[in-house]
Amino acid sequence: MPAMRTLFLVPTELERRVLQPLVAPALGRDGVVELCGFGPVAAAARTSLLVARHQPVHVLLVGIAGRIDQGLALATAYRFQQVACFGIGVGSRDEFIPAGTLGWPQWPGDTADGSPAIGDVIDCGPREASAAVPGAKLLLTACAASATADDVRTRKRLFPAAVAEDMEGFAVAFACRLAGVPCEIVRGISNSAGDRDQSRWQTKAALEAAGELAAQVIAEAS
Repeated sequence: MPAMRTLFLVPTELERRVLQPLVAPALGRDGVVELCGFGPVAAAARTSLLVARHQPVHVLLVGIAGRIDQGLALATAYRFQQVACFGIGVGSRDEFIPAGTLGWPQWPGDTADGSPAIGDVIDCGPREASAAVPGAKLLLTACAASATADDVRTRKRLFPAAVAEDMEGFAVAFACRLAGVPCEIVRGISNSAGDRDQSRWQTKAALEAAGELAAQVIAEAS
């Protein structure tokens, strides 16, 4: 069976500097590391471009995230079976209503090209890893990271299953879903969501944990 070509995406150069050496042996010659950009707009556009350019059979997004669920340990990494979107809808703070709750799909689907409808939550990972899997982890993507405990409470109220937040996962998964390419997400937990004091963050250790887990994911997919 031919080797699987993996498109390995990281949001920032800081993350790439740590992660690329850790996953290079697992990627071999059949994978490529690229920046997807910071935030959902850049990540969606860049992922679409890179998927069209490289024609991968597997996309893996890796980077850091903030924990929403305090049960997640700092400096550890997790594989997410679902990713949701916070911020597309109506209102703000306690008045915010997600698009899906309003009955507005973010993409209605297109029978002409066979693309599926997409709401506020996307399954990712292997086809068998879905919401039906006990303990499946949900990542929440936002345009702006939580700045306060109130921000975290609002997001947890709307997406109670969310355990961590990032700023690119939903965008990457969205682009991959439209392209029909499997997408997986691995995030290292560098901080608690809402904590903006980076002196307490464990970024390097979180990235090292994410790189180790990502290498396992690549090996499984090949």
